Amino acid sequence: MKKHLEEYIDKIKKLPIKNKYTKEELLTNDFLIEKENNVEIYYAPHNEYINPKAKVFIVGITPGFEQMSTAISTARRCLSENLDVEKIKYECKRDGRFSGSLRKNTISMLDEVKLNEGLNIVSCSELFEDKDYLLHTISLIPYSVFVKGKNYTGHTPKLIKSEFLMKYVYENFIEDFNKLNDVLIIPLGKAVEEVLNELVSKNIIKEGQILRGFPHPSGANGHRLVQLEENKEIMISIINDKFK
Repeated sequence: MKKHLEEYIDKIKKLPIKNKYTKEELLTNDFLIEKENNVEIYYAPHNEYINPKAKVFIVGITPGFEQMSTAISTARRCLSENLDVEKIKYECKRDGRFSGSLRKNTISMLDEVKLNEGLNIVSCSELFEDKDYLLHTISLIPYSVFVKGKNYTGHTPKLIKSEFLMKYVYENFIEDFNKLNDVLIIPLGKAVEEVLNELVSKNIIKEGQILRGFPHPSGANGHRLVQLEENKEIMISIINDKFK
């Protein structure tokens, strides 16, 4: 079920202009897309811009509430400035992707596996700044998913076994992926890897495109640095092969 910013402009305009919103302000019927039992999906506007020139494709599960709030805040500010809708979609993508500590952790780990060297840049922080033409980020589920009001982590219910959630992968993610060239895909965590494995088995994605073993950058993942160290050399080798 694909949603577009144009459908939500009037609803976003009803919000006050500010940097952060509360769940009470955003997890409302205005932004609710659909629900099943205790799983709810809400609109977030930062997965609509596509960068077809990207060399790196970072894939998460779903935008968390912080990303949703940041993207909607950006959209609200841009609407007040009467920016073009396509420009707003880009601004939402730029501001919302891995906002907060997620971005800092992601950059640190990407530099650790020497992606910066493969791309011939000083640091992967540049991917979120003036070198963002090298990067595309997306979520398997492009909208924010909450289970009992908390960020969905890909497990309860298990993403790959949930028909309700997997339809977003097939209706949204694959369509966007097909607009990109032969990118290096970096899945954030095992739940994303499982879904990509399924797409490899269906010949939608090539096995050699995936940088396996990259940990989820969330601060809640206390094992991320151990996981990074365990898989570091393999990932460096894959990056070298990809960009040599």
